[in-house]
Amino acid sequence: MNKNIPSPTDVSIITTYRCPMRCKMCDIWNNPTDKNKEIKASDLEILPQLKFANITGGEPFVREDLEEIVEVMFRKAPRVVISTSGWFEDRIIALARKFPNIGIRISIEGLSVRNDELRGRQGGFDKGLRTLLKLREMGVKDIGFGITVSNNNSADMIDLYRLAKNLNMEFATAAFHNSYYFHKYDNVITNQEEVIANFEQLIAMQMKDNHPKSWFRAFFNNGLINYIEGNRRMLPCEAGLVNFFVDPYGEVYPCNGLEETYWKESMGNILQVERFDEIWQSEKAEKVREKVRTCPKNCWMVGTASPVMKKYIRHPLQWVMRNKVNSMLGKPLCLDRRWYDVGQSPEQGNLRKPER
Repeated sequence: MNKNIPSPTDVSIITTYRCPMRCKMCDIWNNPTDKNKEIKASDLEILPQLKFANITGGEPFVREDLEEIVEVMFRKAPRVVISTSGWFEDRIIALARKFPNIGIRISIEGLSVRNDELRGRQGGFDKGLRTLLKLREMGVKDIGFGITVSNNNSADMIDLYRLAKNLNMEFATAAFHNSYYFHKYDNVITNQEEVIANFEQLIAMQMKDNHPKSWFRAFFNNGLINYIEGNRRMLPCEAGLVNFFVDPYGEVYPCNGLEETYWKESMGNILQVERFDEIWQSEKAEKVREKVRTCPKNCWMVGTASPVMKKYIRHPLQWVMRNKVNSMLGKPLCLDRRWYDVGQSPEQGNLRKPER
């Protein structure tokens, strides 16, 4: 047992791989879990006290016991956010009535036509937007939507950002990845110049915003450009130290970006221990953290980027200050994609090809 490892602060609970959507960039829906084998709300009682919990899927709202899961997680963390497709409008509204402090993030992949094409279900955009407007009317504050940028929707990202600003809602970005979680291994951005140009436009708009949160999101989006270009992560990955994922079967993973062709190892299973520390402080968990330190992938997702942006704040802060001044003076932004050396292993993110 390694008792020097601090307790984690963030968790993502993958409640299910069942999903009503048919997204082109994700194959979860084609690999559903057996509902009778999914972890139950009571299984989550073992988790430690945390600062933040994300409830995700698949589609969490297919879970008939989601209310019980949320109840447990609010005892574990002051902030709980559900990531959803927005397909089950009535269920989302009903849950928000019971838990008005809940956070809701709806995945919207573009404007109406593009979203419904990419998510494989007609009417998805309308459902998502209608749900967000209803939540706003109810007074739910922690709401917003996010886009996963692929080959066909980066232009719509700009219009969605404008929509989010006008509605005073949160707006998150991601670029599609390959991983066991998405059950997808052929996601590759082929029109890099177009996608990068749209991200650069978004960054410029965010730097003109009056809210510092937008400026740091601009830094994050610069990291997404860096990822799309195939470079090493600008800041290291420290998954499994601050954050962890629990899959629908109770396995604890450091992140959701693992691929079996590179490596994929669990830190333990919450169904097989009496205390979470038995997993978190174990030799098995430390071996997984060592693999993270030398992981060849260059993923850049908010779950693993946000903690290191806070930990090594001086680097994002310097970038933000320099570019905020440039933005105010009408000068071009300095969108350099630096690799910040903070003592991480040179093996991490070296992008070597997986063994097949």
